[in-house]
Amino acid sequence: MSKPPLPPEAVAMLGHANPCVMATLRSDGSPVSTPTWYLWEDGRALINLDAGRVRLKHLRRDPRVTLTVLDKDDWYTHVTLIGRVTETHDDVGLADIDRLSRHYTGSAYPDRERPRVSAWIEVDRWHGWGALRDSDQAAT
Repeated sequence: MSKPPLPPEAVAMLGHANPCVMATLRSDGSPVSTPTWYLWEDGRALINLDAGRVRLKHLRRDPRVTLTVLDKDDWYTHVTLIGRVTETHDDVGLADIDRLSRHYTGSAYPDRERPRVSAWIEVDRWHGWGALRDSDQAAT
């Protein structure tokens, strides 16, 4: 696996509204994955969670996380970001979830009733596959 920074091609792909799966760790250490939206900014990823979701409890207990981002046009091409949540904050006014929703749907987030929390993920390692295969990936 490679260390940041990511190459320009991977950064360009991460700038799009791609499908993404996030993995967190349960209290017993077993992984759990869920689809999520993300924004890639300045070498880190922003995610947003409903304040009542279990995965937020997972991240607060153990900040280690992976995001696997699939190129929306070629799912064989993907980038996995391995890192940790380094910052969380209440999403006051739902500004961050609106940014994410506009990125993916073109509209503000429709559910305005429940509080949300934003989390920034710092990348420690990454690997790519398909068109974004990183140089540290073993050849087959």
